[in-house]
Amino acid sequence: MTRAKTPNFDPTAFRAALGQFATGVTVITTRTASGQLIGITASSFNSVSLNPPLVLWSLATKSASMPVFRANSHYVVNVLAASQIDLCKRFATVKGDRFAGVSHAAGDTGMPVLDGALAWFECHNRSRYDEGDHVIFVGEVERCGVREDASDVAPLVFQAGGFHTLRPLE
Repeated sequence: MTRAKTPNFDPTAFRAALGQFATGVTVITTRTASGQLIGITASSFNSVSLNPPLVLWSLATKSASMPVFRANSHYVVNVLAASQIDLCKRFATVKGDRFAGVSHAAGDTGMPVLDGALAWFECHNRSRYDEGDHVIFVGEVERCGVREDASDVAPLVFQAGGFHTLRPLE
């Protein structure tokens, strides 16, 4: 097998190029063995397969939440609406209890589903792949749902270092 050539760009250029790809914003939630709720903001979410239903997301290996997500059997991917930008920032930056005052309910797996999410995917932690400075999590979707008015609600989108929303093309 041949190896990749040495990159001809610096990390800043790579980050700038990646930043041009618009992504949806999610909060991945789970619970520790002792019951503490954990959540992190992630834009690295994609579908993998319809049959079986698989999704993926990634987390930095240095993340304080890594041990919990590696060990747990289940988590929920909550897709955020544009109106949930405060939740996005909260789960990306707040130290301590990120769930304080956050409205949520336990899904069928017992993991937290955020109220108002556009969609959610309750996942079994099927597999993990260590790649570079991240771990790729592949989840087998056991249950999913869509907010009743989702077709009328704008999603939260991240692109070029900022938050945006989408409007239909005419």
